[in-house]
Amino acid sequence: MPVHHSRVTLACLLLLSAPALEAQAHHAAEGGASASAGRVRLYYVAADEVDWTYIPSGGDQALTGKRNDFSREPGAKGELDPNATTYRKARFREYTDSSFRTLKPRSEAWEHLGILGPLLRAEVGDTIRIVLRNHATRPYSLHPHGVFYDKRSEGTAYLDGTSGIDRMDDSVPPGKTHVYTWPVPERAGPADGDGSTAFWLYHSHVDEGKDINSGLIGPMIVTRRGMAREDGSPKDFDREFVADFGLFDESDSWYLDSNVVRLYGDAKKFDRTDEKVREWHWFFTVNGFLQGNGPMFTMRQGERVRWYVFTNTNEVGAWDIHTPHWHGQTVIANHMRTDMIMLTPMMSAMADMVPDNPGIWLFHCHMPGHFNGGMYARFNILPGAKQ
Repeated sequence: MPVHHSRVTLACLLLLSAPALEAQAHHAAEGGASASAGRVRLYYVAADEVDWTYIPSGGDQALTGKRNDFSREPGAKGELDPNATTYRKARFREYTDSSFRTLKPRSEAWEHLGILGPLLRAEVGDTIRIVLRNHATRPYSLHPHGVFYDKRSEGTAYLDGTSGIDRMDDSVPPGKTHVYTWPVPERAGPADGDGSTAFWLYHSHVDEGKDINSGLIGPMIVTRRGMAREDGSPKDFDREFVADFGLFDESDSWYLDSNVVRLYGDAKKFDRTDEKVREWHWFFTVNGFLQGNGPMFTMRQGERVRWYVFTNTNEVGAWDIHTPHWHGQTVIANHMRTDMIMLTPMMSAMADMVPDNPGIWLFHCHMPGHFNGGMYARFNILPGAKQ
C-alpha cells in the first residue's frame, strides 16, 4: 500500500530542526518499507542559487576547438558583450542529509547531467520521498510527472478546492522545508513494450516557465518491478544517459534583473522590447552546456545503452522543436530503427543503442538555428568490452 504522512506529521516536519527532521524522515522511511511491497527512497534536495556558465572552457569543444571572442555586431543599446555566458540561476542539488551542509557528489557516470537536478530512481512498488529545502530568495516547489501524488505533494497551485496543509506543497518559501511523498505504482512504470524502465521529469511549478528557465528541472527513472538493482538501475542495461535538449531563455528567468545589472552594468542598457536583444540571451544547450562543453557521454563497444532524451518548456515559436541526432550509430526508439528523434516542449523519448563503431561522435539537434546556436555535444565509444 502507498505510504502517506498524516497531516499533523507533515505540518511538524516544516518546523523541525535538522536532527529532528533527519530522525523523522528515516523513521518514515523504515515504516514505509514495512508497510509497502517496495522500499522508500529518500532524497535531500535543495533549490540553490548559483552562477552557471554555459561555455566553461571559453571555446568550442566539439566543432572547431577554438576559443570564442564573445563579440557580435553592435546594437544591444549598451556596451555589454552580448554573448557573455555566465548567469545567475537556480538548481536542484542533492545533499547528504537534512542538515543541508554537504553536497552529495555526483558519480563519474552522471557528471554529464550538468545543470539538471539529481537523478531520482525507484522500482515499481517503491515510494520516492524528497525533503526539499529552499535556499533561494524566492518561492519554489517540486512537481513530478508520472508518479502518484496527493494534494500535499503535487507542487502546483490552482483552483483545486484545497486549503490549509494541502496547499503547503504549492510554494515553499525561502528558507523553508517541505517533504514530498510520491508512491510509484504500476502505472508509473514501463508499459508493455517499453523495456525495463520508464522516464519522467520533475521541476518547480510555482511559475513553470520562469522556474525552468531559471534552471529547476531534473530527471526521474522508474524501473520495472523485479528488474532493478539495489540502486534502482535496470539489470538489463550496462549504461544509461540523460540528455536535455534545452533552450534556456534568460530573458524569461527570475534572475533577469540581477543578470542584466551584472552583465550590462546598468539595467537601462537592456531593451526588453527588442526581440533581437532578447535572442542574445537564449541558450541552446545539451544539459546546460553549449558547443560540446559538457562532460562527454562515454560508453564501450557492445554495451547495452539506454538514452533518455527530453526538452524543456519554451514559448518561442519554431524554437520549440528539437531533433536529436546521433552520428555513426543507430538506436531503436518506439520500436523503430533510427538515428534521429523529434521532441516537442516537455516531451521525452527513450532510445536503445548497442554501440558498434568506436570513436568520438557528434550528438546534436538537426534544426539549423539550434545547431548554429551551439546545441551539440559529443559521445565517445571506447573499443571492446572492459576487462
